[in-house]
Amino acid sequence: MGKVIAVYSMKGGVGKSSLAVNLAHGLSVAGHRTLIWDIDAQGAVAFLLGHSYIAGAKAKKIFAKDADAADAIVPTDWPGLDLIAADLSLRHLETDLSEDKPKRLRKLLAALTPDYDRIILDCPPGLGEISDQIFRAADLLVVPVMPAPLALRTLDQVEEHLADVRGKKAPALLPVLSMVDRRKGLHRDTADAHPDWPTIPHASVVEQMGVQQSPLTAFAGKSAAARAFASVVVKVEAALG
Repeated sequence: MGKVIAVYSMKGGVGKSSLAVNLAHGLSVAGHRTLIWDIDAQGAVAFLLGHSYIAGAKAKKIFAKDADAADAIVPTDWPGLDLIAADLSLRHLETDLSEDKPKRLRKLLAALTPDYDRIILDCPPGLGEISDQIFRAADLLVVPVMPAPLALRTLDQVEEHLADVRGKKAPALLPVLSMVDRRKGLHRDTADAHPDWPTIPHASVVEQMGVQQSPLTAFAGKSAAARAFASVVVKVEAALG
């Protein structure tokens, strides 16, 4: 059975989607049958992978009763990497799931894991019904964290929430320092204080993913940022055992 890896943060704007795309691509290159499923209404994953926005698409339908998530899967241009795209219909998913579908996401993922070695979820920011469903379903949470005190406090809040609502059933958690600029003393000190956390640099080449519409390793594989994302893949595989 495949493993579910959720790329999750309480805050937006932390490089979550670029991390999810590069992680998924790296796992597929490593030989894993990989699916990346975007459940963030912004739909950044499909854009970064070069898939055009389709007007009228209803990603929300996947969560309806008796729906089959496999029907929404499309291949990408990279072998071994498939996609379920998001769209704006997911903007009310929090409310929809809170009404009568507390285990819907886990059931959908359970139907997909026999066909994939790794399923990457690009999760919406926030802490609510969707995140609680993610915590029930995921084997591992990969949490991008900015190198700043408030961001570290947010990570502590996530850990406390996991302990409260999931206890011993909580998924493993892997923090990843994101957008690190080692010219800044605070960034250096934060990275040095957490040497076991992967570190993604603040680099213009990462922003170029939106121009190239491609995983970083596909067009700048020798860059320091690409090596940093590769280190996340290694850490994820180690965390999954």
